[in-house]
Amino acid sequence: MKALPRLFSFTLTMSALYALVAAGPAQAQSLSALMEQARSYDASWQAAQAQLRAAGSRAEQARAGLLPSAALTGGVNYTRTDMTRARLPEVSVDGPAQTLGLQASQPLYRPANRIGFEQGQRGIDFAQAQLDGAEQDLLIRVTQAYFDVLAAQDTLTFVRAQKAAVAEQLAAARRNFEVGTATITDEREARARHDLVTAQEIAAENDLHVKRLGLDQVVGRAGITPLPLGQPVQLPAVQPAEVEHWVRSAEQHQPQVRQAQIALDVARLETAKAETGHLPTVELQAGYNVQRTPNGSVLMPGVNTRTNAASVGVALNLPLFAGFAVQNRVKETLSLEDKARADLDNARRTVAQATRSAFFGVQSGLSQVSALQAAETSSQSALDANQLGYQVGVRINIDVLNAQSQLYQTKRDLAAARYNVLLGTLRLKQAAGTLTAGDVAAVDVLLAR
Repeated sequence: MKALPRLFSFTLTMSALYALVAAGPAQAQSLSALMEQARSYDASWQAAQAQLRAAGSRAEQARAGLLPSAALTGGVNYTRTDMTRARLPEVSVDGPAQTLGLQASQPLYRPANRIGFEQGQRGIDFAQAQLDGAEQDLLIRVTQAYFDVLAAQDTLTFVRAQKAAVAEQLAAARRNFEVGTATITDEREARARHDLVTAQEIAAENDLHVKRLGLDQVVGRAGITPLPLGQPVQLPAVQPAEVEHWVRSAEQHQPQVRQAQIALDVARLETAKAETGHLPTVELQAGYNVQRTPNGSVLMPGVNTRTNAASVGVALNLPLFAGFAVQNRVKETLSLEDKARADLDNARRTVAQATRSAFFGVQSGLSQVSALQAAETSSQSALDANQLGYQVGVRINIDVLNAQSQLYQTKRDLAAARYNVLLGTLRLKQAAGTLTAGDVAAVDVLLAR
């Protein structure tokens, strides 16, 4: 009957530990709050934003090929002229001359410029897909680091609880040896298990420290304390529960696929641009020039002259032969188009495989959580039975120690499996290209407040 107070003490210790984990520190941060902090710190996400801005400016540069251009020209020069004129007095026309002009042009037909503008617009879409991919990657990295810390905290908590239970079992073995109801073997077994758990505690403390540093590095802030999962945890099922739905979504929305599709579109436009090498170009040109010669000209020496000339016209340029450069350029772009098409096929196959793996990984994880929950209940019952059997003499000390080790290992596995399911769900949405901050907020709801 001495087992009942000891069992009650063990249960009370576990309840206190669970209450400590569920309550959490007063200054704990939610997952969504850390996500906002990470956006202002993460270098890869900021680089993707800068790339998008650069793509917008590049597209505007391509637009310039469709708009008019104007230039102001001017110059000053000194001219010396020697003239031989029979029976006429010599007149010098040496002296300075000033010119000032305004030239303007407007493309009327330049198909290559139009295609270049379309490529610039597709470049913006490509940079946007890159930014979406960086956003989703940031969401996953922050969530991964967040759950790594929680898992390390749970491991340390369970190891310390196991250490307390083993210490209690060690004290019982000592008492029983002193009264002669147990052998020295029981005490030594308990001592060996206590030393082992102490080593595990040291490793768990170090792992928690490393995981905290990893979270600080992702978020850009030190001393972060994440909120634990609320108890009891109800993990959401995957919806829709059809893997092909996720695969179809990935083939349309996944940032890698979108980038490959845009790259193919740009390659096709590049082929069309190369084919315009045989086409004529037409542009409207206009100019206005002023020239002043104080000492006159050859035709009118000694007369201060000023010439104003205005012109407007249409210029046509028709390529006839360029050494087969256009034909070879077209061949090059067609080959690059085939490469872009192959890259798109490869991207679709890769994301389809990744999506299927992520889907079945989440399904397997949910089943594993259910099995570990049942195993936790069974392991607790086995430990209770072994403790009671040890008190009445039908179980030995090593049986109790093994049951304790099994229970705490099951608890650690169950906690890790829950985090893996939540993270796996987000990875599934990332693979499908639909991951957003709202999905992270849905996970945030499961955290204790």
